[in-house]
Amino acid sequence: MRFFRIALLLVAGALAACSNSKFRTYNGPEITHVVVQKSARRMYLLHNDKVLESYDIGLGFAPSGDKKIEGDGKTPEGLYFIDRRNPNSRYHLSIGLSYPSPDDRAEAEAMGKSPGGDIFIHGTPPPYRSAGRDWTWGCIAVSDREMEDIYAMVRDGTPITIHP
Repeated sequence: MRFFRIALLLVAGALAACSNSKFRTYNGPEITHVVVQKSARRMYLLHNDKVLESYDIGLGFAPSGDKKIEGDGKTPEGLYFIDRRNPNSRYHLSIGLSYPSPDDRAEAEAMGKSPGGDIFIHGTPPPYRSAGRDWTWGCIAVSDREMEDIYAMVRDGTPITIHP
């Protein structure tokens, strides 16, 4: 009887731990494209031409215009791809964009500057929740809970188009 109680407690503890995991599963239609409308502060996850999910987003602290150089606080505009993921991000979870493109590099180089990099879609940990809507250095921010869903739904290689 004592063994049964201990086993039951262990199973209950394991289940409780799993339910708090930031790693979710997704079994729905494939996300074939991510679209960001910067002016509307919205991000859409699409399966072909159907919007499956949409999110309010935060952008770089200087949200108007296209990212040109490192440190300008702008979120890039154009066609990129999801090219990496960080399960240990200090911003909860994150998925990386293929910024800078060769054109982005050339444009910055012509100005004698670096285009920067490390542009991600990521969560919003507690220190940044009161920072206002546009607080990143050029990334796209959503809530931590939303990021868990996005992380599960969007695969590496998915195109992302960022509109002004």
